[in-house]
Amino acid sequence: MASQTRRSGRRERMALRAAGPSANPAAPGQPGGQYTPLREADMHSIYATALRLLEDLGMGEVPDRLADVLIGAGAVALGNDRISLPRALVQATIAMAAKTFTFHGRDPARSIEVGGKSVHFGTGGAAVQVLDMSTGAYRPSTLLDLHDFARLQDTLTNVSWFTRCCIATDVPDPYDLDVNTAYVLLKNTSKPVATAFTLAEHVDPIVGMFDIAAGGKGAFAARPFVKAHISPVISPMRYGEDAVDVTFECLKHNIPLSCITAAQAGATAPATLAGFLAQSLAETLASLVMVNAIKPGHPMVFSNWPLVIDLRTGAFAGGGGEIAVLNAASAQLSNWLGLPSGVAASMSDAKAIDAQYGVEKGITSLAAALAGGNLIYESSGMTASLLGASFEAFILDDEMHSATYRALRGVEVSEENLGYEAICEAVLGDGHFLGEAQTMAAMERDYFYPELADRDDPKSWADKGAPDAWAMAREKARDVLATHHPNYLTEAQDAAIRKRFEISL
Repeated sequence: MASQTRRSGRRERMALRAAGPSANPAAPGQPGGQYTPLREADMHSIYATALRLLEDLGMGEVPDRLADVLIGAGAVALGNDRISLPRALVQATIAMAAKTFTFHGRDPARSIEVGGKSVHFGTGGAAVQVLDMSTGAYRPSTLLDLHDFARLQDTLTNVSWFTRCCIATDVPDPYDLDVNTAYVLLKNTSKPVATAFTLAEHVDPIVGMFDIAAGGKGAFAARPFVKAHISPVISPMRYGEDAVDVTFECLKHNIPLSCITAAQAGATAPATLAGFLAQSLAETLASLVMVNAIKPGHPMVFSNWPLVIDLRTGAFAGGGGEIAVLNAASAQLSNWLGLPSGVAASMSDAKAIDAQYGVEKGITSLAAALAGGNLIYESSGMTASLLGASFEAFILDDEMHSATYRALRGVEVSEENLGYEAICEAVLGDGHFLGEAQTMAAMERDYFYPELADRDDPKSWADKGAPDAWAMAREKARDVLATHHPNYLTEAQDAAIRKRFEISL
């Protein structure tokens, strides 16, 4: 009887293990901030240099419309076609700026809170090539690819928001490209989404599309579920007129902004890491001043993205220790100022799903998360120094993010978790902890169990055909694309959009 009871208990334990945890032990939104590459004195020095740059050097190529707004807010014309942003103006702007905001999903359950210590991985990028799952070769990306990427990520827990990861190179007209990109976002996911507007005149009609999806005119502005990616500052230290015009239009429609500074070390910013951080911080602060001078307190992600070039060749380098520490330091600075932080990570230079891919993605994404980047862009699916996007990479990166979230969650110490009594019982009893109540509870609560990472012994792995991660991810991606066909637009909404816009899908 005792033997039968033990066998029954063993079967129950095996069934419990196979079922997996009932709660996600590595959920998005874990707290960051454990990694601090900059000392307190370092941050004060970098910030002081940024303030000095904005006040003494100022910003160049300021469009007249923006110049009027900035001077009205306290900026000063320097007389050399540059406008000074005095220290007092910048500090007052930081004080008034939004510190947190809700990034709405069309499904409220998928909304996320941006700011504070929470960390979320999402997408981004403008790849012009896709790693084809059938051929294993790169080819130009299409609108259908973007459609497929959108519905693939809709199933992935750790992609908290979706921004286009590739450009539909088969849609050459800029307006049609913006329209069709926006349509793909609305049709294929109910998560928070982000897009870009090539020109200011594209914003108003596309917001009309958002209103159709939201339920009527003005409904989108009341609860915006799309944010805009804009780069209103061009390094070094000047505004870009087209992006500034887009900013004015987005603010008119209450669209949250990610104002992205994307300087490149050794090219458009200093090669020294400290000098780079000072200039890049100044430039992103210039975006913050602009947004708050136009519309005080408007939600803006302080997207200070340090980028690195290989100084031997001039090519962009998305993976490596330098970009890992720079983006971590950028997140640390933004959080120190109390601003919602955005950085970029997981931008592997690898073309194949190989060891280089894994190392570069793991190092850069973990560093950004540990430093507390609130929104970590480019973090899913990107390859080939942002020139490529991969379906398999989306699957693999999603699992990598779970491991990162588990690391961020850390160790919960309590009297129960310390388990003095459980240790005594095991030592004086069976001599192991297998099957104990505390072990089973910890299995449910504390451990993430990967689906793709192989933990078999070598023989079992060989008996299964010695599969590699790339092949397993490809199989899963194909299965999702074969079975997951969401449509988050009603027939009436879709018809209304198609009546007003040229939809290519």
